[in-house]
Amino acid sequence: MLPGFDLPAFVAATLSEDMGDLGDITAAAVIPADAVFTGVMDSRDAITVAGLDLAAAFFRHLDPHVVLEPLVADGDRVAAGTALLRLRGNARALLTAERSALNTVQHLSGIATLTACYVAAIADTGATLLDTRKTIPGLRILEKYATRMGGATNHRMGLWDAAMIKDNHVAVAGSVGEATARAKAAGIDRIIVEIDSLDQIEPALAAGATHLLLDNMTPPTLREAAAMIAGRVPAEASGGVNLDTIRAIAETGVTYISVGRLTQSAPAADIGLDFTFDAA
Repeated sequence: MLPGFDLPAFVAATLSEDMGDLGDITAAAVIPADAVFTGVMDSRDAITVAGLDLAAAFFRHLDPHVVLEPLVADGDRVAAGTALLRLRGNARALLTAERSALNTVQHLSGIATLTACYVAAIADTGATLLDTRKTIPGLRILEKYATRMGGATNHRMGLWDAAMIKDNHVAVAGSVGEATARAKAAGIDRIIVEIDSLDQIEPALAAGATHLLLDNMTPPTLREAAAMIAGRVPAEASGGVNLDTIRAIAETGVTYISVGRLTQSAPAADIGLDFTFDAA
């Protein structure tokens, strides 16, 4: 599900951060060792679900015999009050894992939910929503997974999978054309060039750019840029995009729109977990 992501290591490290050297001292003091809890995780708001299997992994790590019943799947859009997961297992283990599990599914579902709002805003325009590298350190694979669940397309995963020539690269190289030519001479196949003004478009294309990022341009300027590019390479609008502006941007003819706030500013989804003591 998440190539390149070490789920067991993530779960172990997250639980270790929460439990420290002494473990859950409250549960150990208050809850009998053999007590059993039954729980239901549910959404208090309408959300797009992401991270449910990850949340389940925390419970399974501390109680290998926990009974887990997923009631929805990642990517599902659910109404407020929807039950997401039922579980039954050792009460101490479930209580200890609860916060880590909820933090994960709340964060990722928040990203997926916000992403779905952006996708809906550009429906039928022909533009594709992209995420960015503006992610919490260490969580990029998870957060980009969440944007996919919301309907976006992953952009660069890191510095390694495409060249991205920006203003600082241009300043050192001397021009957009020279910076692009150097990337092409290095044998890089994907060369994305940030365009700050219309007069940079032709030099970038002539030097071998395979993708142009149109930075902080108004819709009229984006429309002009898209016409100049004329489909020779993909055109991406970026910078200052929000839910109020994205529709007008999408209607300019650009191929892609990248939005950093999908991962940078998404509020956590309101998801809860209620336990009951199982006397049986």
